[in-house]
Amino acid sequence: MLLQYYTVKAAGEHEIVIEKSRFIAYFNRATTEEEAQSFIQEIKKKNWNATHNCSAYLIGEHNQIQKANDDGEPSGTAGVPMLEVLKKRDLKDTVVVVTRYFGGIKLGAGGLIRAYGKSVSEGLNAIGIVERKLMRIIHTKIDYSWLGKIENELRAHPTFILKEIHYLDSVEVETYVLEELKETFVEWMTELTNGQAEILEGNTEYLEQDIV
Repeated sequence: MLLQYYTVKAAGEHEIVIEKSRFIAYFNRATTEEEAQSFIQEIKKKNWNATHNCSAYLIGEHNQIQKANDDGEPSGTAGVPMLEVLKKRDLKDTVVVVTRYFGGIKLGAGGLIRAYGKSVSEGLNAIGIVERKLMRIIHTKIDYSWLGKIENELRAHPTFILKEIHYLDSVEVETYVLEELKETFVEWMTELTNGQAEILEGNTEYLEQDIV
């Protein structure tokens, strides 16, 4: 699993108009090629009367799957420019479809390349990009007398992120910790509680932070 990567914030769409042609960019996450193709077909069905539904996607930790489709536009003028924007933004597990409704003015090869690239680029700015970081959830069990101090210290900490507090017989505090900082966290918490905390490693999950 990647320790960190970028992807689209959520499924969404954004429209621009160039020389009377409408370009609507649709974005989604996809972790398999089947998911990407399913999304593309969904958009094609939605925009069955569009002039073109061009698509591109990047999937896998090392972008093992990369596909671009011009859907009837001149070869290399739509899908590839769209894919290049995704790669330039360093995105992963992302699929985009740009639907074009022709406005009557031909753009030429260079104009099409710029239009499809711009549609994806501006769409990403509008929809948003997130950074996903793989975090370890660490469970800290403490006596209630430590709760105020621990909660305040965690909320003020620049790296460790308070996830949740469970109020049981004793208090259980869940904290997001970067994998490479696990030992640092244990030392920090042990010192903070004078060794009176029970600290256990939990599962890992991705934490998302907005980039744009």
